[in-house]
Formats: sequence, C-alpha cells, structure tokens
Amino acid sequence: MVGGGPQSDNVIHRMAMDDPIPWWKKPHLRNMYLLLFPCVIGIEMTSGFDSQIINSAQLLPAWKEYFGHPTGGYSGILASALPLGSVLGLPFIPLINDNFGRRWCIMFGSCIMIIGTFIQGFSKNAPMYIIARAIIGFGLPYAIVAGSCLIGELAYPKERPILTYFIGAIVAAGCTFGTQQIKNDWSWRIPSLLQMAPSLLQVIFVFFLPESPRYLMSKDRLEEVKNVLVRYHAEGNADSEFVKAEIAEIKVTLEIELEHSKQSWADMIRTAGMRRRVLIGSLLGLFTQLSGNVVISYFLGGVLKLIGYTDPSFQTKYNLGNQCWSLVCGVSAAMVVMRFRRRTMYLTGIFSILAVYVGWTVCTAVFIAHKNPVAAKFSLFWIYAYSPAYNLCFNALTYTYLVEIFPYAQRARGIAIFYLEELAFLSENKEDLAQLQQKRVETEQGVGELDSEKHDVVHERQV
Repeated sequence: MVGGGPQSDNVIHRMAMDDPIPWWKKPHLRNMYLLLFPCVIGIEMTSGFDSQIINSAQLLPAWKEYFGHPTGGYSGILASALPLGSVLGLPFIPLINDNFGRRWCIMFGSCIMIIGTFIQGFSKNAPMYIIARAIIGFGLPYAIVAGSCLIGELAYPKERPILTYFIGAIVAAGCTFGTQQIKNDWSWRIPSLLQMAPSLLQVIFVFFLPESPRYLMSKDRLEEVKNVLVRYHAEGNADSEFVKAEIAEIKVTLEIELEHSKQSWADMIRTAGMRRRVLIGSLLGLFTQLSGNVVISYFLGGVLKLIGYTDPSFQTKYNLGNQCWSLVCGVSAAMVVMRFRRRTMYLTGIFSILAVYVGWTVCTAVFIAHKNPVAAKFSLFWIYAYSPAYNLCFNALTYTYLVEIFPYAQRARGIAIFYLEELAFLSENKEDLAQLQQKRVETEQGVGELDSEKHDVVHERQV
C-alpha cells in the first residue's frame, strides 16, 4: 500500500533507520529543516491559527457585540465559511501542484490567504467577514496539499512525521488573550490581521527551498534531482549508496506509475488498489472530524460556560494553556510515531479518545444535574486529557500515512480527497454544534423562566 516499489522502499527505509548520525549534526539537512519550518511546516500554523481565531474571538465581548452575539446557524456559518471556501478550491489543486511544482502551489495559496486575511481584519459587517474567511479557505488547501507533498518528498525518511499545527494555535490564543484588554474592535481585528503572518513567511522563504525530487524527476530534470539528494541526504557525497538507491527508487516508481496513468481523477478509482486508497483517505478525513476536536477548537467558550466557567479572562487563559499543552503532546507524539505500526497508533489513539469523551460527558452531566464543583474541575482535566489521545493518531501520523499510501502520480489528488472529506464534514459539524448550543441556551432560558413562574406562584399562595 505504499507509494513506490515495496522492495526498494523497504531498503531505503532500513538504510535511513540504520543511519547513526542525527539530523542536527548534518549541516545541509539541518539548514533545509530550518527553512521547512517557516515556509512549509508553517502552513499548519495557518490552520491552527484559524481554529483558535474563531474560537478565541467568540470569547471576546467586542467581537460578540460587533457581530450581534451570533448563535445557531449564524454562528455556524461564521465558523464554517473557511472550510466551505476550501471545498471550492480543492478540484484545481493538482493542476498547479503537478504542473508548476510544489513551491509555486504553496506561493499561490499563500497569496490568496494574505488577501483574505487583510479583508477579514478590516471587515465592516458579517457578510464581509464570512467572504474573507471563505477566501482564506480557498487558498489554504493549495498550501497544505503542496506542503504535505514537499515534506514527504524532501525530508529524510526517518524524520518525516513533523508537526507545528499547535504553534499557530498558541500564537492565536496568546494574541487574543493579550488583546482582550483592548475595549474596542481592535481586540479581534489585530489577531485577525496577524493570521497572515505564516503566509508571509511562506511567500518570503519558499523559493529558498529546493523543489521536490519526485516532481523534478517527473519533468526529466535528473541532474537537479541528483544535486538535491546529494546535498541534503548525503551531505555532498556524490558516491552515497543511499542517494543512488533513492534515485533508482524514484525513477522506477515514476516510470511504472506514469506509464499506467493519464494523471486524471478517473485514476483514483481505476483499480482495486486505488479504490482502497481512496476509501482509506476519505475515512481518515471523516474520522479526523468525528474525533471530537471541533468541540474544543471552535466552541470552547460554550463548553466552559456549560460547566460554570463564564469569566472571559479565565476562558482565554485556559485556552492558551491548552494550546501550549497540545504543542507538548504533538511534538512528543511526532517523536514516537515511527517506532510503532500505523494501525497500532490509530487504534490506541481512537480508544483513548473514546475513554476521554466518556469521562468528560459523565462529569459534565453530573455538574449540570447537581452543580457539583468537583465534577466541573474533572471536566477541565478531561479537556486537557483529550490532546495526548488525539495526537497519538490524528496529527503527524495522518499526513505521513497519506504520503506513504498514495503513488506519486495520484498523491496530490489523494491528499485533496482526504481534505475534501474532512472539510465537508467539518463545515456541517460546526453548524450542527452551533445549533445544538443555541438550543441548549434556549432550553436554559426556558427552564429559568419556568422556575421564575413557579417562584411567583408559590409567593402568591403564601400571600
């Protein structure tokens, strides 16, 4: 199920894992990773930044006042505009990614996101804000798909599971916590404008990176392929057996794949093996959203209010702490992901998430029924416990696995299908959660009014 010849892939993987020299002692590889951080891995900062911008903004009184205290479907469309925009851009990603290269695809998506972020920061009303988020969403998958391919095709095999989603989330949560002291609209406009920072880094640094060796080989630029692999995977050793094995693997794999492929969307379902890959990619997108991360990423304010924590200052502090904790969990998971089988990691993470949600639901229900402060504190614990469970399976591992299972010719389309399934369910999930939250508020208001009426009746009888 890997994207190349199984035998050559296994040889390369074994040679890489047997290499005793760590990446930080290889100057050229180290320099490439330092460039990958701001301009490729930083793409996930944009995604993390967005989830926390809409989450943290809902904790700010100025944002709620400016947009009329959005609830229900209105709140849902404000949150889901970005994934809806992403869905519109997905079908065209392979045209740029496969014809112009990974770097130009990242550049295109980053420029679109900068335009959208600028409009978002200076929005005059809700429709303008929604359109701006849709524009950001349109550009985001171009950068994510190309960045995922570039990481998998440039990085040394044993260091591919890298994650920085939470860096962007921490920056967004921290900015919003700092700007909550501002008593006007700039409390949410400043974090909104800062969302363009990762895209600016990508625009500045992306062409300092080498192009993907697999893309170069697909365009018959063999000499450039050799130069890239010798420099970054062999530290200048032109006689490296590892580089020779990589070049042979890339060449043979591309010849086989391109010989049997017209590189169209129909190839995704042409054979039983490809249909299975598409099914796995689609289910990964679905399971990523069914894991429950949307509740914490987009509606944490409502969750905390449900267990009695209504102070905006506490909510923003708790949110910032949760993102810092998530970074620790994410990096720790990325360090161990190569040590275990993929299926083992997925199953362990999924069952851990199930246990967390059972404990969280029980504690929240106990608090709602009995107003037990201990149950509320345990709910706070379970929210933090979610992060290590989620990171075991649905972060670094997912993109690494997608690059591994799809052949080069269909890799961009395969990741796009994963992202389409993820975004389609995400947008619907957000609106459903927003409507449930609104129903809960209405129910609480109805209960409050009923209690007030009962109190009035009792008082009249006593009189």
